[in-house]
Amino acid sequence: MSARHAFLPQRFVLVLCAFLTLSGCSLLETRPAATDDTTQADRSAREETEEDRGVEVGEMSAMRGLVSARALENQADADYRALLKKAREKDTLVSVDDPRARRLNTIAQRIIPFAQRFNPDIAEWKWEVNLIDSKEINAFCMPGGKIAFYTGLIDTLKATDDELAIVMGHEMAHALREHARAQIAKSKVTSLGANLLGILVSGGKYANVIGAAGNLLTLKFSRDDESEADLVGLDLAARAGYDPRAGVSLWQKMAEASKSAFSLSWISTHPANADRIRDIEAQLPKVMPLYEKAQARMREEPAQAQRQSSEPRRKRAAPVSRKSATAR
Repeated sequence: MSARHAFLPQRFVLVLCAFLTLSGCSLLETRPAATDDTTQADRSAREETEEDRGVEVGEMSAMRGLVSARALENQADADYRALLKKAREKDTLVSVDDPRARRLNTIAQRIIPFAQRFNPDIAEWKWEVNLIDSKEINAFCMPGGKIAFYTGLIDTLKATDDELAIVMGHEMAHALREHARAQIAKSKVTSLGANLLGILVSGGKYANVIGAAGNLLTLKFSRDDESEADLVGLDLAARAGYDPRAGVSLWQKMAEASKSAFSLSWISTHPANADRIRDIEAQLPKVMPLYEKAQARMREEPAQAQRQSSEPRRKRAAPVSRKSATAR
């Protein structure tokens, strides 16, 4: 393809966005409006100190507005249910009582409270984590918060909790930053080209201009999406008290595993190269303070809980002591 023709899809995307804007079209957004609590959270985020700020990312792609968030999340849920059904039939869906599954759920529960920081519109997401028995080194998080890990990632890599948190944060970041939604919109728009623009002009309909995608499990993200997911994933893991330096050891393990005969689905879409490791190392000064603060908080919580649990005993003991003194 010539450089002239390769440029046409990008130019068409810009023309389409300009057309929709000038026509007064509001891009799709089917989620509920942000609540007052979310607004307060945004204000709190703006008031954070430099130490608490962590990584900074730009606005999410405006192109994602051409795809219904609710419809995509519904499709993701359907694809996820189909995957779990197939795993049950093959007896490869790992029990939630399995220690490896419990590890993943613990990691998720620690990270999820910080997820809304990167997307205030996810309050209704019903997060779910499942583990599938397979030698495949793979993991994903679908729109709506549906997470799956494959045992190969845990067993083959001998991943630590910190490293698993880096993977989970990365995959959650793809969903939070709505990379799938934007990627589907871009691919559909550039493939439909002028035909889509003609439909928009003649029909006057801007909602649901792009229908459901194919299987979301096969969707590939751009290099920029992967870089952003790396940054957001580091931030999420650090805020949850997982060591972000594990991002370096994780990708070193990935690079080593890529030399083996293991099924490397995750590595094929997440290339472990020296540039990626350098980018992660460059972000460590921003996320290490978050990790250290989280660790201090976690050390303090048991002591605080112990103080609170012992407080009622002291209050109950006091009257007895006073009575004894009066009797004497």
